Amino acid sequence: MSWWMDRLGHVEGRYEELGRLLSDPDVVSKQDKLRQYSKEHSDLTPIVKAYRSYRDLESQLEDVEVMLREEKDGEVLSMIRDEKDNLQSSMVDLEVELKRLLLPQDPLDDKNTIIEVRSGTGGDEASLFVGDLVRMYSRYAERKGWKWEFLSTSPTELGGYREATLLIKGDKVYSNLKFDGGVHRVQRVPETESSGRIHTSAVSVVVMPEADEVEVQVSAEDLRIDTFRATGSGGQHVNTTDSAIRITHVPTGLVVSCQDEKSQHKNKAKAMKILMARLLKKEEEESHARLDGMRRSMVGSGDRSERIRTYNFPQGRVSDHRINLTLYKLDAVMDGDLDEITEALVASNQAEQLKTMEVA
Repeated sequence: MSWWMDRLGHVEGRYEELGRLLSDPDVVSKQDKLRQYSKEHSDLTPIVKAYRSYRDLESQLEDVEVMLREEKDGEVLSMIRDEKDNLQSSMVDLEVELKRLLLPQDPLDDKNTIIEVRSGTGGDEASLFVGDLVRMYSRYAERKGWKWEFLSTSPTELGGYREATLLIKGDKVYSNLKFDGGVHRVQRVPETESSGRIHTSAVSVVVMPEADEVEVQVSAEDLRIDTFRATGSGGQHVNTTDSAIRITHVPTGLVVSCQDEKSQHKNKAKAMKILMARLLKKEEEESHARLDGMRRSMVGSGDRSERIRTYNFPQGRVSDHRINLTLYKLDAVMDGDLDEITEALVASNQAEQLKTMEVA
């Protein structure tokens, strides 16, 4: 028996067991258990429905095979053969869907997400593109019905950012955005370029699941917290009190600064949120490295040094280099229309996972 058919039998058994548990008065009286079993039952429902549809098609195919053996009329036989072809085609499609549904779920997929965008090579033009990407992700969040906020920013005189950090909250945010980490390259003519020459700049994007205290244990003894006076682009943007916060996680050397808020307490809370996300991301990457060499067989490694996407403004195109996807709808993408890209990346990742499981 194939790996996926064997697993489907176990899934259906667990699904039926959960149905019985959800009717158990003892379980109903315990809200934590009830929520846990209800979620698991809900997660398994589409798999079991597809599995039962597949078995129904199998049963129909068996009946058709019997009819083919017994039927003598040529015209009727032709109709039965067409029916057999249709059933087999439907089974192939459903088999692909069942394998996809059986892929192990990333436990972080349901997480809210922190995105750090930093300017790289390209000076002012790179900083301006940081601002463009911030707008792209915020518009994407709004399209998906998610909420977002700045955790920290470092604005420049020209209206861009040296770096900016966003928190995006909503349903399966990390699942949709986790493949966006890497180097994003922009090719365009800067407004300050009088000769019309195209410049190439680069921006680094880091995508991290939001962490909580249960997932990341941070000891107060491991933190060095410094306060300083916030700096900015001048005038009203510069605070006159030491409200800015710098937190250093001594064991790892990770440093987070936050100065957007006038309240030292709020800056500290935001800085801790970023630090915990970075620590969770670090743990995740180390775990992946131990398991399969940073999963390089998947959709890229997600490493910051990897150029993953190019935004070419003169040609109006955006290209994702990991999956050889090129779209000539740059304006729409920069306005947050990212679904075609994110869905293609998820599908490519699932295809690679399926290859791995088939070999195993």
